[in-house]
Amino acid sequence: MTSFAALSVVLGAAADIPPPVQLDPVEGSCALVAGPMLRVNVAGIKDRTGRLKVEIYPPNETDFLRDDTTLKNERRPFRRVWMKTPGGDGPVSICIRAPYAGQWAVLLTHDRDGQNKFNFWQDGAGFPSNQRLGRSRPKVRQALVNVPAQGGQITIRLQYLRGLGGFAPTDGD
Repeated sequence: MTSFAALSVVLGAAADIPPPVQLDPVEGSCALVAGPMLRVNVAGIKDRTGRLKVEIYPPNETDFLRDDTTLKNERRPFRRVWMKTPGGDGPVSICIRAPYAGQWAVLLTHDRDGQNKFNFWQDGAGFPSNQRLGRSRPKVRQALVNVPAQGGQITIRLQYLRGLGGFAPTDGD
């Protein structure tokens, strides 16, 4: 086989390889991965700075809020989407796809400085139960949501550190 023919065979084989899938879609998009859609309506945003992040974890205490690298290495189902916090004062909604229909633990965070590291003193967090978070680590039961095969919609109210009482919703929301 000539080198030109060998090259065309290699290039032809490479053309059949699908492009890598982006694991963490940005801009709240549901277009990049498969699975039932979950629309997360965001309430109680303190300000319109930074980014919003929604993560889906397996629905158990062991995996809930675990490091995403560990979950991915163990092939545990996990999803994340990012979205720049939109300006203005209109409603905010983020779309994420669950790996498959069923019960999941969902976390919403407001990364106000955009540094991709939760800053306890300034960033916000929320879960589907919308229970006041206080000072303790959230339990998986506060984060559970059922995502049907046809998709669904939830509203999560963000909470921010409010003095000695811990995390709570902002005033007036």
